[in-house]
Amino acid sequence: MLNVTIPESEQWDERNQEFVYVKEQKLSLEHSLVSISKWESKWCKPFLTKENKTREELLDYIKCMTLTQNVRDELYNVIPNNVIKEIEDYIKAPMTATTVPKINEVNREIITSELIYYWMITLGIPFECQKWHLNRLLMLISVCNYKNKPAKKTSQKEFLSNRAALNAARKAKLHTKG
Repeated sequence: MLNVTIPESEQWDERNQEFVYVKEQKLSLEHSLVSISKWESKWCKPFLTKENKTREELLDYIKCMTLTQNVRDELYNVIPNNVIKEIEDYIKAPMTATTVPKINEVNREIITSELIYYWMITLGIPFECQKWHLNRLLMLISVCNYKNKPAKKTSQKEFLSNRAALNAARKAKLHTKG
């Protein structure tokens, strides 16, 4: 969870031609599968793409991340750039010390919240994890996939070589020939 403080500010509202005063507000945010699901249901497009989000899309995602109750919509329009940068850094943070070997496969599948829920169901990951930081959940999915991979098959040449070495060791142990 990330806690940020939006400072008190005074802004000019072009549409209503008046000054708008915003009091300081503390926000608790969580980048999670739940947040992404809310955002994707509104925007009807995948969140996890390399495509940059518009400011409107980003601010709306911050709304989806917000755990703090009763936050006025105007507050999101006055979030300073340094706080937005802090939120973006939090979204990108791995939130885990775990790593898995990179597989040389290119996955061109578009990742959506429903696909991540499918992975959770398939791998038996409990739904409580949907509230974890998303990168931590994705790492857990990667670990499960890596650990569930079938063992690499040995080639016939390796198998015969291992078998010959095992037979030679048995012969030596039993002092037999042939």
